[in-house]
Amino acid sequence: MQPRIENSPHRNLIGIQVDMTFANNQTLGLWKRFLPRRNEIKNRINEDLISMQVYPEAFIFSNFDINAPFEKWAAVQVSSVDPVPDEMDCFVLPAGLYAVFEYKGLSSDISVFQYIFGTWLPASDYVVDNRPHFEILGAQYKNNEPDSEEEIWIPIKLKQNGVF
Repeated sequence: MQPRIENSPHRNLIGIQVDMTFANNQTLGLWKRFLPRRNEIKNRINEDLISMQVYPEAFIFSNFDINAPFEKWAAVQVSSVDPVPDEMDCFVLPAGLYAVFEYKGLSSDISVFQYIFGTWLPASDYVVDNRPHFEILGAQYKNNEPDSEEEIWIPIKLKQNGVF
């Protein structure tokens, strides 16, 4: 699976976030809170959903720790972050370079991430950049169905003189 490399502009998002770990995964509860309220958000640019992870700078993908905390977001992209519904937040996803993987399969199948971080990334000219990771859940997304489709956006930057 080869990604396309894309320079993404900044994106304005509105949604709900939780602090969690992979050991204490709260993704299902987050989406159960967000989905019934998504139509309260004005200025949506499309019907796509955004699942975003904001990892701390010290997060190390090569030495994965299931207890490391991070922010998880359920959001939509908007043209303007005003107004923000009660109990929701806005987030400006910074512009930058991304490896975009078109994935088809079960959303619970983590082998795609094992491939990205264990095979593709080490063999590429890139390293992970310290910006949010996200998935675009578009019209072909079917929660945890084998024919579900989504885009996985991994923030990257060029390796510096072979240094990781």
